[in-house]
Amino acid sequence: QVQLVESGGGLVQAGGSLILSCAASGSIFNIFTMGWYRQAPGKQRELVATITSGGNTAYADFVKGRFTISRDKAKNTVYLQMNSLKPEDTAVYYCNVKVVITNSYRYIEVWGQGTLVTVSS
Repeated sequence: QVQLVESGGGLVQAGGSLILSCAASGSIFNIFTMGWYRQAPGKQRELVATITSGGNTAYADFVKGRFTISRDKAKNTVYLQMNSLKPEDTAVYYCNVKVVITNSYRYIEVWGQGTLVTVSS
């Protein structure tokens, strides 16, 4: 129905930057909130940042001032610019999209496959 393709993860030194992207495709009628979550080894998945269809953003306290979420509505794509990365930012980052799909007009939540970000000290 709806597919998410993530890219941009990798290995970076502390203090460096990465940008993640997530493109949504498929039976999309309307996308509401797009966001990023992360899960470090042995920890629960946690919210990183979200952006609404109106452009309102929200960030976890631990990334405020360092990460920026943005969205290209025409491309159904969400980005996460990550600056001043720290070793504790190491995690698998997951894209999350809340969307109304065509045909049934159901409101569903879709997760990406995850992309690994590793920050070395």
